[in-house]
Amino acid sequence: MKYFKIDYKFGKKRSSIVLESANKIEAMEKFFEMELGVLIKIQETSKPLEQSFQDLLAKYNDPVGKKKVDQERLIALLDQMAIMLDAGLPLNYTLSEVTKHQEDKALKAIFEKVLNDIESGKGFYASVLPFQEQLGRLTVAMIQLGEETGQIAESLTHLTDILQDILDNRKKFKKATRYPLVIVTAMGIAFSVVTIFVIPQFKSIFESTKMELPLPTKFLLWLEYALRVYGPYILAGAVLLAITISYMYKKSDKVHMFLDKLILKIYIIGKATFFAMISRFVYVFSVLVKAGIPMLEALRIASGIIDNVYIKQKVDKIASAIEEGKSLNQGFEETELFENMVVEMIKAGETGGGLDKMLQKVVKIYKDRFSYIVDNIATLIEPILLGAIAGFVLMLALGIFLPMWNMVDMAN
Repeated sequence: MKYFKIDYKFGKKRSSIVLESANKIEAMEKFFEMELGVLIKIQETSKPLEQSFQDLLAKYNDPVGKKKVDQERLIALLDQMAIMLDAGLPLNYTLSEVTKHQEDKALKAIFEKVLNDIESGKGFYASVLPFQEQLGRLTVAMIQLGEETGQIAESLTHLTDILQDILDNRKKFKKATRYPLVIVTAMGIAFSVVTIFVIPQFKSIFESTKMELPLPTKFLLWLEYALRVYGPYILAGAVLLAITISYMYKKSDKVHMFLDKLILKIYIIGKATFFAMISRFVYVFSVLVKAGIPMLEALRIASGIIDNVYIKQKVDKIASAIEEGKSLNQGFEETELFENMVVEMIKAGETGGGLDKMLQKVVKIYKDRFSYIVDNIATLIEPILLGAIAGFVLMLALGIFLPMWNMVDMAN
Protein backbone atom coordinates (compact mmCIF):
# COMPACT_ATOMS: atom_id res chain seq x y z
CA MET A 1 0.00 0.00 0.00
CA LYS A 2 1.07 3.58 -0.69
CA TYR A 3 0.31 6.91 0.95
CA PHE A 4 -0.98 10.01 -0.86
CA LYS A 5 -1.16 13.56 0.43
CA ILE A 6 -4.19 15.44 -0.88
CA ASP A 7 -4.44 19.23 -0.66
CA TYR A 8 -8.05 20.43 -0.82
CA LYS A 9 -10.19 23.52 -0.31
CA PHE A 10 -13.44 23.73 1.61
CA GLY A 11 -14.93 27.18 1.18
CA LYS A 12 -12.07 29.59 1.76
CA LYS A 13 -10.20 27.24 4.05
CA ARG A 14 -7.30 25.15 2.65
CA SER A 15 -6.29 21.88 4.28
CA SER A 16 -4.67 18.52 3.55
CA ILE A 17 -5.11 14.83 4.38
CA VAL A 18 -3.01 11.68 3.93
CA LEU A 19 -4.81 8.57 2.62
CA GLU A 20 -3.58 5.00 2.29
CA SER A 21 -4.36 3.46 -1.11
CA ALA A 22 -3.00 1.08 -3.72
CA ASN A 23 -2.70 3.86 -6.33
CA LYS A 24 -3.50 7.52 -7.01
CA ILE A 25 -6.89 6.83 -8.60
CA GLU A 26 -8.08 4.83 -5.60
CA ALA A 27 -6.88 7.63 -3.29
CA MET A 28 -8.89 10.17 -5.28
CA GLU A 29 -11.99 7.97 -5.14
CA LYS A 30 -11.65 7.70 -1.35
CA PHE A 31 -11.30 11.45 -1.09
CA PHE A 32 -14.41 12.14 -3.18
CA GLU A 33 -16.43 9.65 -1.07
CA MET A 34 -15.43 11.56 2.07
CA GLU A 35 -16.84 14.84 0.56
CA LEU A 36 -14.27 17.02 2.27
CA GLY A 37 -14.13 19.68 -0.40
CA VAL A 38 -12.48 20.49 -3.73
CA LEU A 39 -9.32 18.59 -4.59
CA ILE A 40 -6.43 20.89 -5.44
CA LYS A 41 -3.36 18.65 -5.52
CA ILE A 42 -2.48 14.99 -4.91
CA GLN A 43 1.01 13.50 -4.56
CA GLU A 44 2.58 10.34 -3.17
CA THR A 45 4.21 10.74 0.24
CA SER A 46 5.89 8.67 2.92
CA LYS A 47 4.01 6.98 5.73
CA PRO A 48 2.99 9.54 8.38
CA LEU A 49 4.92 9.35 11.63
CA GLU A 50 1.67 8.98 13.56
CA GLN A 51 0.66 6.00 11.40
CA SER A 52 4.09 4.40 11.87
CA PHE A 53 3.73 4.75 15.62
CA GLN A 54 0.23 3.27 15.56
CA ASP A 55 1.42 0.31 13.45
CA LEU A 56 4.31 -0.30 15.86
CA LEU A 57 1.96 -0.11 18.84
CA ALA A 58 -0.50 -2.47 17.18
CA LYS A 59 2.30 -4.94 16.41
CA TYR A 60 3.51 -4.78 20.01
CA ASN A 61 0.00 -5.35 21.38
CA ASP A 62 -0.80 -8.12 18.90
CA PRO A 63 -1.15 -11.29 21.00
CA VAL A 64 -0.37 -13.53 18.03
CA GLY A 65 2.93 -12.10 16.82
CA LYS A 66 5.31 -14.23 14.75
CA LYS A 67 6.70 -16.58 17.39
CA LYS A 68 5.40 -20.10 17.90
CA VAL A 69 2.69 -20.59 20.49
CA ASP A 70 3.23 -22.45 23.76
CA GLN A 71 3.44 -26.12 22.78
CA GLU A 72 1.95 -27.55 25.99
CA ARG A 73 -1.13 -25.35 25.74
CA LEU A 74 -1.47 -26.11 22.01
CA ILE A 75 -1.34 -29.87 22.67
CA ALA A 76 -3.97 -29.55 25.39
CA LEU A 77 -6.24 -27.50 23.10
CA LEU A 78 -5.87 -29.92 20.16
CA ASP A 79 -6.45 -32.92 22.41
CA GLN A 80 -9.65 -31.36 23.74
CA MET A 81 -10.77 -30.64 20.17
CA ALA A 82 -10.08 -34.25 19.14
CA ILE A 83 -12.18 -35.60 22.01
CA MET A 84 -15.11 -33.28 21.31
CA LEU A 85 -15.05 -33.90 17.54
CA ASP A 86 -14.82 -37.67 18.10
CA ALA A 87 -17.96 -37.37 20.26
CA GLY A 88 -19.80 -35.97 17.23
CA LEU A 89 -19.88 -32.27 18.20
CA PRO A 90 -19.80 -29.71 15.33
CA LEU A 91 -16.47 -28.05 14.51
CA ASN A 92 -17.66 -24.48 15.11
CA TYR A 93 -19.13 -25.40 18.50
CA THR A 94 -15.91 -27.23 19.42
CA LEU A 95 -13.77 -24.22 18.50
CA SER A 96 -16.07 -21.92 20.43
CA GLU A 97 -15.79 -24.06 23.57
CA VAL A 98 -12.00 -24.57 23.48
CA THR A 99 -11.33 -20.86 22.96
CA LYS A 100 -13.88 -19.68 25.52
CA HIS A 101 -11.79 -20.77 28.52
CA GLN A 102 -8.36 -20.51 26.87
CA GLU A 103 -5.94 -18.50 29.04
CA ASP A 104 -3.15 -18.22 26.46
CA LYS A 105 -3.78 -14.94 24.64
CA ALA A 106 -2.02 -15.99 21.43
CA LEU A 107 -3.94 -19.27 21.10
CA LYS A 108 -7.21 -17.57 22.00
CA ALA A 109 -6.71 -14.88 19.33
CA ILE A 110 -5.70 -17.41 16.66
CA PHE A 111 -8.58 -19.82 17.16
CA GLU A 112 -11.14 -17.03 17.58
CA LYS A 113 -10.04 -15.78 14.14
CA VAL A 114 -10.21 -19.35 12.80
CA LEU A 115 -13.75 -19.71 14.21
CA ASN A 116 -14.85 -16.42 12.60
CA ASP A 117 -13.43 -17.53 9.23
CA ILE A 118 -15.17 -20.92 9.44
CA GLU A 119 -18.50 -19.31 10.30
CA SER A 120 -18.08 -16.98 7.31
CA GLY A 121 -17.75 -19.98 4.98
CA LYS A 122 -14.06 -20.86 4.95
CA GLY A 123 -12.71 -24.37 5.45
CA PHE A 124 -10.75 -25.40 8.54
CA TYR A 125 -7.46 -25.73 6.64
CA ALA A 126 -7.86 -22.40 4.85
CA SER A 127 -8.60 -20.74 8.20
CA VAL A 128 -5.48 -22.03 9.99
CA LEU A 129 -3.12 -21.60 7.01
CA PRO A 130 -2.32 -17.90 7.77
CA PHE A 131 -1.11 -19.03 11.23
CA GLN A 132 1.30 -21.70 9.96
CA GLU A 133 4.31 -19.87 11.45
CA GLN A 134 2.73 -19.79 14.92
CA LEU A 135 1.17 -23.28 14.92
CA GLY A 136 3.82 -25.05 12.86
CA ARG A 137 3.72 -26.62 9.42
CA LEU A 138 2.96 -30.04 10.88
CA THR A 139 -0.20 -28.81 12.63
CA VAL A 140 -1.52 -27.19 9.47
CA ALA A 141 -0.71 -30.25 7.36
CA MET A 142 -2.49 -32.65 9.72
CA ILE A 143 -5.57 -30.39 9.76
CA GLN A 144 -5.50 -30.41 5.95
CA LEU A 145 -5.30 -34.22 5.97
CA GLY A 146 -8.21 -34.49 8.40
CA GLU A 147 -10.37 -32.15 6.36
CA GLU A 148 -9.63 -33.93 3.08
CA THR A 149 -10.29 -37.40 4.51
CA GLY A 150 -13.20 -36.36 6.72
CA GLN A 151 -11.40 -37.63 9.81
CA ILE A 152 -10.38 -34.45 11.61
CA ALA A 153 -10.67 -36.02 15.08
CA GLU A 154 -8.32 -38.87 14.13
CA SER A 155 -5.83 -36.49 12.51
CA LEU A 156 -5.79 -34.25 15.58
CA THR A 157 -5.20 -37.31 17.78
CA HIS A 158 -2.18 -38.29 15.66
CA LEU A 159 -1.00 -34.67 15.78
CA THR A 160 -1.15 -34.46 19.57
CA ASP A 161 0.81 -37.72 19.85
CA ILE A 162 3.55 -36.35 17.59
CA LEU A 163 3.74 -32.96 19.30
CA GLN A 164 3.77 -34.57 22.76
CA ASP A 165 6.61 -36.88 21.73
CA ILE A 166 8.67 -33.95 20.44
CA LEU A 167 7.95 -31.93 23.59
CA ASP A 168 8.89 -34.83 25.88
CA ASN A 169 12.24 -35.25 24.12
CA ARG A 170 13.03 -31.55 24.52
CA LYS A 171 12.13 -31.60 28.21
CA LYS A 172 14.16 -34.73 28.78
CA PHE A 173 17.23 -33.20 27.15
CA LYS A 174 16.93 -29.92 29.09
CA LYS A 175 16.52 -31.80 32.37
CA ALA A 176 19.58 -33.94 31.67
CA THR A 177 21.81 -30.95 30.86
CA ARG A 178 20.69 -28.89 33.86
CA TYR A 179 23.07 -30.54 36.34
CA PRO A 180 26.25 -30.18 34.22
CA LEU A 181 25.37 -26.55 33.45
CA VAL A 182 24.91 -25.77 37.17
CA ILE A 183 28.30 -27.37 37.96
CA VAL A 184 30.10 -25.45 35.20
CA THR A 185 28.47 -22.17 36.24
CA ALA A 186 29.35 -22.73 39.91
CA MET A 187 32.96 -23.50 38.95
CA GLY A 188 33.21 -20.33 36.88
CA ILE A 189 31.82 -18.18 39.72
CA ALA A 190 34.12 -19.83 42.30
CA PHE A 191 37.20 -19.37 40.11
CA SER A 192 36.35 -15.70 39.48
CA VAL A 193 35.74 -15.00 43.20
CA VAL A 194 39.01 -16.67 44.26
CA THR A 195 40.97 -14.89 41.53
CA ILE A 196 39.57 -11.42 42.26
CA PHE A 197 39.33 -11.50 46.08
CA VAL A 198 41.83 -14.13 47.32
CA ILE A 199 44.83 -13.77 45.01
CA PRO A 200 45.31 -10.02 45.78
CA GLN A 201 45.81 -10.92 49.48
CA PHE A 202 48.99 -12.83 48.53
CA LYS A 203 50.08 -10.40 45.83
CA SER A 204 51.71 -7.85 48.19
CA ILE A 205 53.51 -10.64 50.07
CA PHE A 206 54.94 -12.12 46.88
CA GLU A 207 56.03 -8.72 45.53
CA SER A 208 57.78 -7.76 48.80
CA THR A 209 60.13 -10.74 48.55
CA LYS A 210 61.35 -9.64 45.09
CA MET A 211 61.96 -13.27 44.17
CA GLU A 212 61.32 -14.86 40.80
CA LEU A 213 57.73 -16.08 40.87
CA PRO A 214 56.85 -19.48 39.38
CA LEU A 215 54.81 -19.63 36.16
CA PRO A 216 51.48 -20.68 37.81
CA THR A 217 51.70 -17.68 40.17
CA LYS A 218 52.45 -15.29 37.30
CA PHE A 219 49.45 -16.66 35.43
CA LEU A 220 47.14 -16.15 38.44
CA LEU A 221 48.43 -12.59 38.99
CA TRP A 222 47.96 -11.80 35.31
CA LEU A 223 44.45 -13.27 35.39
CA GLU A 224 43.57 -11.27 38.52
CA TYR A 225 44.79 -8.06 36.86
CA ALA A 226 42.84 -8.82 33.65
CA LEU A 227 39.60 -9.55 35.51
CA ARG A 228 39.95 -6.55 37.82
CA VAL A 229 40.84 -4.01 35.15
CA TYR A 230 39.13 -5.39 32.06
CA GLY A 231 36.40 -7.51 33.69
CA PRO A 232 33.46 -5.21 32.78
CA TYR A 233 34.76 -4.88 29.20
CA ILE A 234 35.19 -8.65 28.89
CA LEU A 235 31.64 -9.20 30.17
CA ALA A 236 30.23 -6.52 27.84
CA GLY A 237 32.18 -8.00 24.92
CA ALA A 238 30.85 -11.48 25.68
CA VAL A 239 27.26 -10.20 25.79
CA LEU A 240 27.78 -8.24 22.55
CA LEU A 241 29.33 -11.28 20.87
CA ALA A 242 26.40 -13.46 21.97
CA ILE A 243 23.89 -10.93 20.62
CA THR A 244 25.81 -10.65 17.33
CA ILE A 245 26.02 -14.41 16.88
CA SER A 246 22.30 -14.76 17.70
CA TYR A 247 21.43 -12.03 15.16
CA MET A 248 23.66 -13.51 12.44
CA TYR A 249 22.26 -16.97 13.18
CA LYS A 250 18.78 -15.69 12.34
CA LYS A 251 19.74 -13.45 9.40
CA SER A 252 22.62 -15.22 7.62
CA ASP A 253 22.07 -18.63 6.00
CA LYS A 254 25.84 -19.30 5.96
CA VAL A 255 26.24 -18.57 9.68
CA HIS A 256 23.11 -20.62 10.43
CA MET A 257 24.50 -23.57 8.48
CA PHE A 258 27.99 -23.26 10.02
CA LEU A 259 26.74 -23.15 13.62
CA ASP A 260 24.23 -25.98 13.12
CA LYS A 261 27.00 -28.12 11.64
CA LEU A 262 29.32 -27.14 14.49
CA ILE A 263 26.75 -28.16 17.12
CA LEU A 264 26.78 -31.72 15.75
CA LYS A 265 30.53 -31.95 16.46
CA ILE A 266 30.27 -31.01 20.15
CA TYR A 267 30.90 -33.89 22.54
CA ILE A 268 27.63 -35.52 23.72
CA ILE A 269 25.52 -32.52 22.64
CA GLY A 270 26.15 -33.29 18.97
CA LYS A 271 25.07 -36.93 19.17
CA ALA A 272 22.05 -36.13 21.32
CA THR A 273 20.94 -33.46 18.85
CA PHE A 274 21.47 -35.76 15.88
CA PHE A 275 19.55 -38.71 17.36
CA ALA A 276 16.73 -36.43 18.53
CA MET A 277 16.31 -34.82 15.10
CA ILE A 278 16.54 -38.07 13.15
CA SER A 279 14.14 -39.97 15.42
CA ARG A 280 11.69 -37.06 15.24
CA PHE A 281 11.91 -36.96 11.43
CA VAL A 282 11.40 -40.70 10.95
CA TYR A 283 8.59 -40.81 13.54
CA VAL A 284 6.62 -37.98 11.93
CA PHE A 285 7.27 -39.43 8.46
CA SER A 286 6.00 -42.86 9.52
CA VAL A 287 2.85 -41.42 11.12
CA LEU A 288 2.07 -39.29 8.06
CA VAL A 289 2.59 -42.18 5.63
CA LYS A 290 0.38 -44.42 7.77
CA ALA A 291 -2.25 -41.67 7.89
CA GLY A 292 -2.44 -41.60 4.09
CA ILE A 293 -0.42 -38.52 3.15
CA PRO A 294 1.51 -38.97 -0.15
CA MET A 295 5.15 -39.88 0.42
CA LEU A 296 6.66 -36.71 -1.07
CA GLU A 297 4.37 -34.46 0.96
CA ALA A 298 5.01 -36.54 4.09
CA LEU A 299 8.78 -36.16 3.57
CA ARG A 300 8.52 -32.40 3.16
CA ILE A 301 6.33 -32.00 6.26
CA ALA A 302 8.58 -34.26 8.35
CA SER A 303 11.66 -32.40 7.10
CA GLY A 304 10.04 -29.08 8.06
CA ILE A 305 10.06 -29.93 11.78
CA ILE A 306 13.85 -30.44 11.86
CA ASP A 307 15.42 -27.47 13.61
CA ASN A 308 19.00 -28.16 12.51
CA VAL A 309 19.52 -26.68 9.01
CA TYR A 310 22.44 -28.97 8.17
CA ILE A 311 20.45 -32.13 8.92
CA LYS A 312 17.40 -30.72 7.14
CA GLN A 313 19.43 -30.03 4.00
CA LYS A 314 20.66 -33.62 4.02
CA VAL A 315 17.19 -35.06 4.65
CA ASP A 316 15.71 -33.02 1.79
CA LYS A 317 17.77 -35.21 -0.56
CA ILE A 318 15.30 -38.06 0.07
CA ALA A 319 12.43 -36.17 -1.58
CA SER A 320 14.73 -35.07 -4.42
CA ALA A 321 15.79 -38.68 -5.02
CA ILE A 322 12.15 -39.86 -5.19
CA GLU A 323 11.32 -37.06 -7.65
CA GLU A 324 14.16 -38.37 -9.83
CA GLY A 325 12.53 -41.81 -9.85
CA LYS A 326 14.72 -43.46 -7.22
CA SER A 327 13.47 -45.64 -4.38
CA LEU A 328 12.98 -44.49 -0.80
CA ASN A 329 15.93 -46.51 0.50
CA GLN A 330 18.20 -44.95 -2.14
CA GLY A 331 17.11 -41.51 -0.95
CA PHE A 332 17.93 -42.43 2.65
CA GLU A 333 21.32 -43.74 1.54
CA GLU A 334 22.15 -40.54 -0.38
CA THR A 335 21.72 -38.41 2.73
CA GLU A 336 24.80 -40.11 4.26
CA LEU A 337 23.09 -39.74 7.66
CA PHE A 338 21.77 -43.27 8.01
CA GLU A 339 23.89 -46.36 8.53
CA ASN A 340 23.66 -49.38 6.21
CA MET A 341 21.54 -51.35 8.69
CA VAL A 342 18.83 -48.66 8.65
CA VAL A 343 18.92 -48.35 4.86
CA GLU A 344 18.54 -52.11 4.51
CA MET A 345 15.63 -52.12 6.97
CA ILE A 346 13.82 -49.46 4.91
CA LYS A 347 14.59 -51.38 1.73
CA ALA A 348 13.09 -54.55 3.25
CA GLY A 349 9.99 -52.66 4.38
CA GLU A 350 9.61 -50.96 0.99
CA THR A 351 9.86 -54.16 -1.04
CA GLY A 352 7.90 -56.30 1.43
CA GLY A 353 4.98 -53.91 1.84
CA GLY A 354 5.56 -53.29 5.54
CA LEU A 355 7.18 -49.85 5.35
CA ASP A 356 5.25 -48.30 8.24
CA LYS A 357 6.22 -51.13 10.63
CA MET A 358 9.86 -50.98 9.55
CA LEU A 359 9.92 -47.21 10.03
CA GLN A 360 8.62 -47.69 13.56
CA LYS A 361 11.56 -50.03 14.24
CA VAL A 362 13.95 -47.38 12.88
CA VAL A 363 12.33 -44.82 15.15
CA LYS A 364 12.90 -47.13 18.13
CA ILE A 365 16.60 -47.47 17.24
CA TYR A 366 17.22 -43.72 17.27
CA LYS A 367 14.95 -43.09 20.26
CA ASP A 368 16.84 -45.69 22.28
CA ARG A 369 20.15 -44.09 21.35
CA PHE A 370 18.88 -40.65 22.30
CA SER A 371 17.50 -41.96 25.59
CA TYR A 372 20.79 -43.68 26.41
CA ILE A 373 22.76 -40.44 25.96
CA VAL A 374 20.25 -38.36 27.90
CA ASP A 375 19.91 -40.89 30.74
CA ASN A 376 23.69 -41.20 31.07
CA ILE A 377 24.72 -37.64 30.27
CA ALA A 378 25.90 -37.01 33.84
CA THR A 379 28.06 -40.15 33.73
CA LEU A 380 29.44 -39.32 30.28
CA ILE A 381 30.35 -35.75 31.19
CA GLU A 382 31.69 -36.58 34.67
CA PRO A 383 35.31 -37.16 33.54
CA ILE A 384 35.39 -33.71 31.94
CA LEU A 385 33.96 -32.04 35.05
CA LEU A 386 36.41 -33.89 37.32
CA GLY A 387 39.29 -32.90 35.05
CA ALA A 388 38.20 -29.25 35.09
CA ILE A 389 37.82 -29.23 38.90
CA ALA A 390 41.22 -30.92 39.32
CA GLY A 391 42.84 -28.37 37.00
CA PHE A 392 41.20 -25.50 38.89
CA VAL A 393 42.41 -26.77 42.28
CA LEU A 394 45.89 -27.63 40.96
CA MET A 395 46.35 -24.17 39.43
CA LEU A 396 45.37 -22.46 42.68
CA ALA A 397 47.55 -24.78 44.77
CA LEU A 398 50.62 -24.33 42.60
CA GLY A 399 50.07 -20.60 42.19
CA ILE A 400 49.78 -19.94 45.94
CA PHE A 401 51.89 -22.60 47.64
CA LEU A 402 54.92 -22.75 45.30
CA PRO A 403 56.10 -19.18 46.11
CA MET A 404 55.33 -19.78 49.82
CA TRP A 405 57.58 -22.83 49.81
CA ASN A 406 60.28 -20.78 48.07
CA MET A 407 59.96 -18.13 50.80
CA VAL A 408 60.44 -20.81 53.46
CA ASP A 409 63.55 -22.11 51.67
CA MET A 410 64.97 -18.57 51.48
CA ALA A 411 64.30 -18.02 55.21
CA ASN A 412 66.21 -21.21 56.03
